[in-house]
Amino acid sequence: MKYTQVIPLLGAAALAIAGSAAAAEQTVRIGHVAPITGGIAHIGKDVENGVRMALDEQNAKNLVIGGNKIKFELLAEDDAGDPKQGATVAQKLVDAKVNGVIGHLNSGTTIPASRIYYEAGIPQISPAATNPKYTQQGYNTTFRVVANDSQLGGALGRYATDVLKAKNIAVIDDRTAYGQGLASEFVKGAKKQSPSVNIVSQQYTTDKATDFNAILTAIKGKKPDVIFFGGLDSVGGPMLRQMKQLGIDAKFIGGDAICTSEIVKLAGDALGDGHVYCAEAGGVVEANKKSLEKFKLTYKKKFDKEVQIYSPYSYDAANAMIAAMQQANSVEPAKYLPFLAKISYKGVSGTIAFDARGDIKNGALTIYTYKGGQRTLVTVTK
Repeated sequence: MKYTQVIPLLGAAALAIAGSAAAAEQTVRIGHVAPITGGIAHIGKDVENGVRMALDEQNAKNLVIGGNKIKFELLAEDDAGDPKQGATVAQKLVDAKVNGVIGHLNSGTTIPASRIYYEAGIPQISPAATNPKYTQQGYNTTFRVVANDSQLGGALGRYATDVLKAKNIAVIDDRTAYGQGLASEFVKGAKKQSPSVNIVSQQYTTDKATDFNAILTAIKGKKPDVIFFGGLDSVGGPMLRQMKQLGIDAKFIGGDAICTSEIVKLAGDALGDGHVYCAEAGGVVEANKKSLEKFKLTYKKKFDKEVQIYSPYSYDAANAMIAAMQQANSVEPAKYLPFLAKISYKGVSGTIAFDARGDIKNGALTIYTYKGGQRTLVTVTK
């Protein structure tokens, strides 16, 4: 009797231990990098919030992958938009053995960091880097969820000549990888659409400059219909103020980094109505508008802030990465990477699927203007 009673107890205990082991919690670290200090810290924090929101929601689902209950942990780093600092924090994330990275924000930091992640075999999805070089390096770990500069700049160039009917265009860039690349593609797009267009002036500044009187005075004498600026809202806003002071009434066109709510404050009354045009590397067709609006409301409730630009894309990037882990039934980078390359994930911004290089398939672009201090959608194009 003694032994017949003990054996069932041991069996029950063994089952309990086995059940506990099956439900063991595993921490999965997802890295995120963006400028959290400096002139575009508001954009960097917006992207970080998108990842944080995705991970919080996934943790609430109590996911089990590879037999373990998964707890996602966000390791957020600040690269301050500086390539050297970007490389330093990338190595820091590798040393922390992150399972994947969402970032970086700027092309100038994303590109050098991508080699570090590639050598470590860690998948990287940028929610914002648009320089074509990022996915042209032959790294199978690099992905992006927005259209690249070739698409973005080309679309803006076509819009300037075809819709705004620009004949004389001045170009300014901030000498960053992002600004130079975008300006170059804009010029290509404009000339392809209208071979007779005149690039009357090409000027350069920096991403930290505050005084643009010299280059704007040089441009004013050329009487451009449009001034294209390849750079950030932190520079574009003050530039618009100085354009107004100098009496330059040309249309002002820029890329996604001026397509923010912050530029309304930075430019003040120089923003005008229908005076500034910008394009965002992304876009939502009618079928996705409800899901995006729901995201914006949830984001506002969670963070007490409005969406800037990229949080929907960082949110989708994080969720697509996790979907690949689920499909692979593994959080190990080498095991889920092939599934990420073939993923087709329906996100709030659209379907996340990548081509052979890691670029988003059928990347949409949205062109906006500003009216009454509000960003106003003009058109979605591809």
